[in-house]
Amino acid sequence: RLHAAGWRVVNCDAVLVCEEPKILPHREAIRASLARLLGIGTEAVMVKGKTSERLGFTGRREGIAAQAVVLIEREKE
Repeated sequence: RLHAAGWRVVNCDAVLVCEEPKILPHREAIRASLARLLGIGTEAVMVKGKTSERLGFTGRREGIAAQAVVLIEREKE
């Protein structure tokens, strides 16, 4: 949809909030997957893992929350 509207993804910064699993062992695979889906290089994708200090549904290990910021820009003509 972005491409059809004349935009492109520049980079992505994602945070996964969970107590388990630890993100570090899976980070590169997640980065590669996101890069492929977004049509950008892996160097433009950052993935971090955080805990919620045992608070809320993520702290009780009932799920994982994700937050992402994606920079987009108009494609050059």
